[in-house]
Amino acid sequence: MLLESIRHLVGEDLESTDRLIISQLESNIPLIKQIIEYILTCGGKRTRPLVLLLSARALAYGGKKHIDLAAVIELIHTATLLHDDVVDSSTLRRGHKTAHTIWGSNASVLVGDFLYSRAFQLVVDLKHQEILSIFANATHYIAEGEILQLVNCNNPDTTEAFYFDIIQRKTAKLFEMAAQSGATLASVSEQHVAALRDFGMHLGLAYQLIDDALDYSQSAEETGKNVGQDISEGKNTLPLIHAMRHSKGADLELLREAIRSGSNKHLDAILGIIESTEAIKYTADTAKHHALQAKKMLSPLAPSPYRKALEDLSDFVVERTY
Repeated sequence: MLLESIRHLVGEDLESTDRLIISQLESNIPLIKQIIEYILTCGGKRTRPLVLLLSARALAYGGKKHIDLAAVIELIHTATLLHDDVVDSSTLRRGHKTAHTIWGSNASVLVGDFLYSRAFQLVVDLKHQEILSIFANATHYIAEGEILQLVNCNNPDTTEAFYFDIIQRKTAKLFEMAAQSGATLASVSEQHVAALRDFGMHLGLAYQLIDDALDYSQSAEETGKNVGQDISEGKNTLPLIHAMRHSKGADLELLREAIRSGSNKHLDAILGIIESTEAIKYTADTAKHHALQAKKMLSPLAPSPYRKALEDLSDFVVERTY
């Protein structure tokens, strides 16, 4: 209900964003149309566009270009999901079959490229050099994060610092870009833009930390993806890093081998080790720290329903179970 009340505050903006997304994805190539229609029907929380819309409104923006930018953020996010699912060989996304399991990897990657190119067409059309620079630099940074995660796959020696480098690039950067570009559109105040940029970064870290905790603590019905999917993809996330740090002997070797092999055949035992080391609590507490930091970043902004909604969104991110 918390998310619905936040969304209601910018409900018309979100509806306009969805309409723009649909209008911009028209194509006379049937395969593109099929895959995009499938992705759109699979839903999504639209959290990143929501961050952008609220950031612009929190600085009293009264124009319409924030709708275009919110659509761009969602197009880029969707493109990264298509690419991620191919790289990770994921079979479930939001409780539905991933696009590549239906149409194949080649089609998914190319439609992801189509979404990226369409997103940048929209950004260029805004004729706002600073925002164009934000998007160009950020997407480059996100791509580096994807590559870092790929080369670090199946590495049981991943450090917590390296893990944070990956999620800062791979997830938090898009949240940061959403908040920063919404603020840049609305204000020339460097203090306000920096405040919202840092808000987005901390919110994105909190979001990914909770995602990684949910991978081991919630069912597929609740999260929309397979339990233990991260370990089957060889991803050494914070719950596992913490569990290994507090394990020894056979338990430690079981975790290390599971990461090396990308196998979750001993998932029940792994979940038991994660629970006994309080790795989920540690990960959730770390997420709460970043959510609190996100809220602190908003202090330079004048009080408003939109600033309050951004604060509430920080609470939702760490309280969610999906």
